[in-house]
Amino acid sequence: MLCSVYKSSKKVQTYLFINKRDDFSDVPEALMKMFGKPVMVTVLNLATKVKLGFSDLDKVKVSLAKQGYYLQLTPQEEDMLKAHKVNMQGSDDSQGEQS
Repeated sequence: MLCSVYKSSKKVQTYLFINKRDDFSDVPEALMKMFGKPVMVTVLNLATKVKLGFSDLDKVKVSLAKQGYYLQLTPQEEDMLKAHKVNMQGSDDSQGEQS
C-alpha cells in the first residue's frame, strides 16, 4: 500500500498522507486551506512498515482506506519551563508545611 506524505507550509510538524501523489481530491477544502501549500516529503510503502514515527500505522491505513487521507499532528513537546514552575510551586508548598 503506497501513500504520499506532504508537510504543511503553514503548520509546523503537520503532515498529510494521501493515497495517490498530488491527488488531494479526497481532502476537504477547509483542511487544505488550513494546511497551506503541500510540500512533498516522501512516498511510503505502508505494507512494508512495522511502525511509523508519530502515528499509529493501523490508524493511518484505515483512514487512507475510508476517507482517502490521514492528517498527522505531531504531539506537542512538553513545556519544560511550565513543568519546572509547577514543580517549584509544589516544592515551595511542601517546605512551608514543614516549618
